[in-house]
Amino acid sequence: MVDYQVDGDGVATLAWNVADRPMNVLNEASIGAFAQAVARTIADPAVKGVVVTSARPEFVVGADLDLVRSVKTAEQSMAITAPISRVLRTLERSGKPFVAALNGTALGGGYEIALACHRRIAADDARIQIGLPEVTLGLLPAAGGTQRLPRMIGIRAALPFLLEGRKLAPRQALEAGLVDEVVPAAELLARARAWVLADGPAHAVKPWDAKGFRFPGGTPQAPGPTQLFFGVSGGLLGKTQGLYPAPEAILACLYDGCQVDLDNGLKIEQRQFARLATSAATRNMIRTLFYSMGEANRLADRPKDVPVRKFAKVAVLGAGMMGAGLAHVSAQAGLRVVLLDVQQAAAEKGKAYSQKLLDAQVAKGRLSAGKRDQALALIAPTSDYAALADCDLVIEAVFEDRKVKAEVTRQAEAAMSPGAVFATNTSTLPITSLAEVSVRPAQFVGLHFFSPVEKMPLVEVIRGQQTSEATIAQALDFVKRIRKTPIVVNDCPSFYANRAFAMFPYEAMTMLREGVNPILIENAARMAGMPMPALALTDEISVELLHKALQQARADQGAAYRAQPQDQVLDDMVGKFERIGRKAGKGFYDYPADGRKTLWRGLAEHYPVAAQQPDVEEVRKRLMYAQSLEAARCVAEGIVSVRDADVGSLLGWGFPAALGGAIGYIDTVGAPAFVAECDRLATRHGERYAVPDALRAMAAGGSRYYAV
Repeated sequence: MVDYQVDGDGVATLAWNVADRPMNVLNEASIGAFAQAVARTIADPAVKGVVVTSARPEFVVGADLDLVRSVKTAEQSMAITAPISRVLRTLERSGKPFVAALNGTALGGGYEIALACHRRIAADDARIQIGLPEVTLGLLPAAGGTQRLPRMIGIRAALPFLLEGRKLAPRQALEAGLVDEVVPAAELLARARAWVLADGPAHAVKPWDAKGFRFPGGTPQAPGPTQLFFGVSGGLLGKTQGLYPAPEAILACLYDGCQVDLDNGLKIEQRQFARLATSAATRNMIRTLFYSMGEANRLADRPKDVPVRKFAKVAVLGAGMMGAGLAHVSAQAGLRVVLLDVQQAAAEKGKAYSQKLLDAQVAKGRLSAGKRDQALALIAPTSDYAALADCDLVIEAVFEDRKVKAEVTRQAEAAMSPGAVFATNTSTLPITSLAEVSVRPAQFVGLHFFSPVEKMPLVEVIRGQQTSEATIAQALDFVKRIRKTPIVVNDCPSFYANRAFAMFPYEAMTMLREGVNPILIENAARMAGMPMPALALTDEISVELLHKALQQARADQGAAYRAQPQDQVLDDMVGKFERIGRKAGKGFYDYPADGRKTLWRGLAEHYPVAAQQPDVEEVRKRLMYAQSLEAARCVAEGIVSVRDADVGSLLGWGFPAALGGAIGYIDTVGAPAFVAECDRLATRHGERYAVPDALRAMAAGGSRYYAV
């Protein structure tokens, strides 16, 4: 777990080497090994100082989350966090100098080890990340991070790292005060040894253990920090709506812990960690954001007997915003891209979109001009289908119109090589029906990207009735190559993400039609933790787009189509009022030139507010239960797995991570309580709240979607 070596000059080197894990992590075994190694260096009179480093590419990437997931009680949590906190306190008070030689990424507990050392030296490698990202998984640093960092750089400077989980490369970390030196990687250990021998003895006492220590920027009782806490606390509640306990717990650690000595501050930190480790929100976030997301990114459901496909050249048909975005992310991944449109000028315009995005990165210093030019050189705009001949994958990204898509498919397949895959980027049209014009439906797959492509991380890989497993595997390979997260979805109208997400704006429109105050609807959505209020979000994605999906459903289903409560609102907004969304400057909101959008006053005229209003909890529940119920239907119908349903809801439309995802939310509420509430809502509001038999049976049996 920890390699131990002492050289002839009396410098001990402790190199982390957790061989039974993919990376160096903190768990009971590795913490115990580190504690023994530290004790050995302290007890050995021949050891003058200690270099703490790693025998692996990374330094230490944090706690083993399997250990955190095992926590059931506060007592268990304290038993886990106390040992590492104790050993770090021991080494910093040992009287011997300890220096952290950060040869690789140091995150969470890894950086907390560095904080306890008397000096931090990092290798000059931009790939290295340094920081305390625990808050992103609903946790807080529990090995002294909330106490040592503010004592080192001040409370104000520490807040972004603790409350936002900000991570920095070594040079930026040096500027922020997170490390003391940055040196060439080849010189790292030599420099660390030199510091131990020359400067270490004079710095073997931490500032906060020295007499006369003054808190940088002042303690929480000082006027400046006091005002800072007031401001941050208010803003934090507006962002978290009380759903995410970790930021609040971190503030409590700072406010309470920084008023007392370090030892008592560490006790406060451990107690706050115990509160988080036993909370449902943290368990939900760890499960979905770490485990489920990790499995999706590792392609856990990829057909195992299909060789991995190495893509070299792809084509995108249609150079509008979606197609241009697809070309951009593909080129960023190092793929050669054919960007095809009807007119050469349109294709050139699509490439210009990538130029604009890359220029912005260069202007911000995030990309060199040379790298920009390399990426742009990979995109070849054209109007000639013959350019598809040597492409491994062709992605159709034209208008959501069956006839247009059919014609593009025919022309593309006539020019493609026999082994190439054809993918359609459609948001609602079933893949099986689109594949009817294909001469090789086994190589026809859906790849549903979300807009804007360069920002949205999710891709639905959609299996048509005739799509082969090899094609699914290769589609997953492509999604991984362009650094997106895939979920596998079986074919149905609107697939999974759009089908479940649509319940959010649809329920808002239904309530609007019922006379619920739109201000109440929007505030309830905010309080539920959704990234945007429902009506405002509808404007963003376009009222017109939802209306087109409605018209397509009516056309596809004909007499079998069953009208829904929101249909009339969509028909009116687009057909009668010509309010199609933010892109036109008018939707459910008005968008004046000064940027201060306001709800459209015409809503009061066309959808009068009822005298009797529901309470905010009822509105919130309707908005959230509608999404989870539709997700449960998709799972029951075999459209999507439980894991992918939750990953898709977080990445696809911003379902609150603290609730675990659209399916995880049902477990959080409890299936019996969820079903009972849906039955009540169905009685009051109609069959759209009808519970699928599989969920009802699960509730009756007292079972869950997830074991823990």
